[in-house]
Amino acid sequence: MVSKYYFINKFDTNNINKQDKQTVIIYRNYFISKIDEELILKIKNYCKKKNIKFYLSNNIKLAIKLNLDGAYIPSFNRNVNHLAYSIKKSFDLIGSAHNLKEIRIKEKQGVKKIFLSSLFKKNKNFLGINKFKILSKMTNIDVVALGGVSKGNLKKIGLINISGFAGISFFE
Repeated sequence: MVSKYYFINKFDTNNINKQDKQTVIIYRNYFISKIDEELILKIKNYCKKKNIKFYLSNNIKLAIKLNLDGAYIPSFNRNVNHLAYSIKKSFDLIGSAHNLKEIRIKEKQGVKKIFLSSLFKKNKNFLGINKFKILSKMTNIDVVALGGVSKGNLKKIGLINISGFAGISFFE
């Protein structure tokens, strides 16, 4: 079964209601300076009612404190301080990478899944299917496709060995 990861930057119950139980919600808002713990708890409780997992991006300490399902470590975060934290077994760490160097950093950070980007979206981190396949074979950690996944290219995902895919527009 392929997992789906939906990145959100605001609390919108309509979009969360459209998701199934295989979808993980990741709250990621890099445009605000102060984290709103009340908002994160609202999203957590709403996701819990819907039986959907909820992760927080780039703040492992807060994710642990608020008893979330996990945390997402973006590619620019190279910190390993969280390895000293006491983490329950059901808490998942996941993270993104764009190249082999970042894959090795995510391995050191102890992530359970690596989001490899960008599969389809033609940006500065564009990999395409062939480079994506080569990089994904360079780790034993489960790989999740990130970047430009749409309903139109969803069948192409069958060409690569992944445990899931992630995005924003696919889920809206």
